[in-house]
Amino acid sequence: MTEVLRTSSLAFMDRIYYPDSEVKKGEVVFLLGPSGSGKSTLLRLLNGTVSPSGGRVFYNGRDILEYNPLQVRREVILAGQAAYLFPGTVRENFHQYHEFRESSLPDDESIKECLEVCRAPFGPDDSCNNLSGGEKQRVFLAVALSFRPNVFLLDEPTSALDRPTAEGLMKNISEYCRGRGIASVIVSHDRHLVDMYADRTIDVGGESR
Repeated sequence: MTEVLRTSSLAFMDRIYYPDSEVKKGEVVFLLGPSGSGKSTLLRLLNGTVSPSGGRVFYNGRDILEYNPLQVRREVILAGQAAYLFPGTVRENFHQYHEFRESSLPDDESIKECLEVCRAPFGPDDSCNNLSGGEKQRVFLAVALSFRPNVFLLDEPTSALDRPTAEGLMKNISEYCRGRGIASVIVSHDRHLVDMYADRTIDVGGESR
């Protein structure tokens, strides 16, 4: 498989030091480590949202500093723990985010596909106004997926979900990403999900294996 992301001697604020690692096209990689070890920060380093104090991040073989930052963030999509949805319908939320990115608006079939992958049992006309935390999280993930990333970074995507829904979500996302050659890097504290769906793990504060 082709390497998509690679880190070398990466450090943040000269306090957090990361093992050298790489992520390949279509690979599902989970980040492991205790709270405070810098897993969420590593996701932000990988898409250039924050800058390292040392070392380098390579995207498709080039230092990400050589790219326009907006290009990196359009292709290396980070879905954080907070789910930001606007009042209105599911379709309106998809369209609003795509308008922010100045990208083509997804049609209803594309919206339905992303919702199905993310185990969000809603249609484009359904309202987002009274969704639970877990429902908002899944719709927000579906919006992020609709950007068709080259790399999908997910920070605790199952934190608000029960076990069956979490398993279904991770199964769908891992299969979707592998099938389309999307590299995915996922932070999760659920070792059960890691054991079920990881192609490989990276121990933050430990060694890549």
